[in-house]
Amino acid sequence: MEFLRRLLSRWAQWFRSLTTHQRGRKAEREAALYLRRRGYRLLAQNLRTPFGEIDLVAEKGEVIAITEVKARSSQEFGTPIEALRPRQRQRLRRAGEWLAAKNGWKEKTVRFDLIAVDLDERGNVVRIEHILSLIHISE
Repeated sequence: MEFLRRLLSRWAQWFRSLTTHQRGRKAEREAALYLRRRGYRLLAQNLRTPFGEIDLVAEKGEVIAITEVKARSSQEFGTPIEALRPRQRQRLRRAGEWLAAKNGWKEKTVRFDLIAVDLDERGNVVRIEHILSLIHISE
C-alpha cells in the first residue's frame, strides 16, 4: 500500500511540473519582465536570424543587449553559464553581429548578456541572475 501511495504521489508531481518547453517559455517571459523593470525597452523576443534564434533584444540608452535566457530547475547539469557552450556563444555572437549590421547600430554599444532563471518544479521563479557582457566580440 505504501508503494502505491508513493507511486501516486510521484505521478501527481510529474503531471503538475512543467515540460522543458513550458519552462523555457516561462523563463523568457520572466527575463523580459525583469529587463523592463530595470528600464530596458524590449525590441524583440525569439528573433530568428540566419545564424539562429536570439531570445531577447533590449535597449537601454546607448546599449543594445542581445540576451540569451537559460532556465534551470537545479544545478545537476551545471550552471547556466556552463550550459552556454562555445558553439552556442559563437552562434549568439554571429546572430548579434548580423542584427547590429542589419539595423545600423554603429553608434550603439552591442552587449551579449545571459539571464539565468531558476524555477521550482511548478514553474515559480526562485532566482534571476543577469550576467552582463558574457560574450565579447573577440571570442
